[in-house]
Amino acid sequence: MNLIFLGPPGVGKGTQAKHICEYYNILHLSTGDILRNEIKNASKIGLTAKSFIDKGALVPDNVLLDLIDARLNKHDAQSGYILDGFPRTIAQAEGLNNLMSEKSHHLDAVISLTADEEELINRLIKRGKDSGRSDDTPTIIKQRQKVYWEQTSPLIDYYIKKNVLLEIDGLGTVPEIRDRIVLAISSNA
Repeated sequence: MNLIFLGPPGVGKGTQAKHICEYYNILHLSTGDILRNEIKNASKIGLTAKSFIDKGALVPDNVLLDLIDARLNKHDAQSGYILDGFPRTIAQAEGLNNLMSEKSHHLDAVISLTADEEELINRLIKRGKDSGRSDDTPTIIKQRQKVYWEQTSPLIDYYIKKNVLLEIDGLGTVPEIRDRIVLAISSNA
């Protein structure tokens, strides 16, 4: 099973991806984690990505697609995965479609977790206080929300048109949300 998780910052994508991966025994692929690992290992892709990050620039689509391509070629990705944090733009989604097609991978569903924006801001502020994350301050949170709605939310319509989008209410307890996701996936199969 191959899934993509979408949703604004604070909606619980990472938390739910871990639970769904355990449930289906598939791999959790977080683009941020993969990037950090490649940079730490000083791989060619990692060094290229680092050169953009160090300038405060976004990592270009072709570099991210090379990163995803390399990761999806590994043996452990052949039994299924969740992509968390990728794609973020239509261009990345189209590139991912091409990669998956070349590998004969099928996209089973795109899980779009939804929640009220004020609730998300409150969650992130609390997370910032609990974890000390520097990007969980009210000003940065509002900016991250704005960037999501401007750049990433067009993927919702893109995947609706491909008939693979499953919208899931992201409010409730972790087990309640996990159960909603599992039910939606099984009802869609």
